[in-house]
Amino acid sequence: MKILVVDDEKLIRDVIKEYCNYEGFTVDEAQNGLEAIELVKNNDYNVLVLDIMMPKMDGYQTIKEIRKHKDVPVIMLSARTDEYDKLHGFDLGVDDYVTKPFSPKELIARIKAVSGRQKTKEKYKVGTLEIDDLAHTVYVESKKVELTPKEYDLLLYLIQNENIALSREQLLSQVWGYDFYGDDRTIDTHIKTLRNHLKENRKFIVTVRGMGYKFETE
Repeated sequence: MKILVVDDEKLIRDVIKEYCNYEGFTVDEAQNGLEAIELVKNNDYNVLVLDIMMPKMDGYQTIKEIRKHKDVPVIMLSARTDEYDKLHGFDLGVDDYVTKPFSPKELIARIKAVSGRQKTKEKYKVGTLEIDDLAHTVYVESKKVELTPKEYDLLLYLIQNENIALSREQLLSQVWGYDFYGDDRTIDTHIKTLRNHLKENRKFIVTVRGMGYKFETE
């Protein structure tokens, strides 16, 4: 796996690089957004770890420019904890957001998770449920089912994390694309309508008491 670490603080780059190298990852470094853009133009990366506050070009502007050239997964680093900053990052297409100071081990886990989502299958079949992610279609008993965008994203995320218990907070963060501070009954409502669409396949969406849900096939 090839990682690009973009941060104006050498110490932070060194720490991330050390942990990445331990995992067997190859790491390139940039100390500002302009360097990062040039590296992304000329290289293919599995994940980009990008700081927000940098000289010459901040992380937000950097991600805008990078998206013009490559659709690389991005984990944003920031000392800021404001909800606005997180939402702005997610609006720009950031895949994850880590606040400083951070645990290097946790960052590695997030890098693996983000890169893993890029390797998901294009088609899924469980019971009489079929999903074609390229066509963005769902079939139940060979009949096309019309789902809302969020119902589709929720179903896809559940099946991509087959047999893994997922909290409501995880589902809100990953499917809705930001840290959700409202009522987590949003998930319960969508699960209910999703189960109705899936008919007999509703049995695969299992409630994990006191936590959330999982797509259970074992």
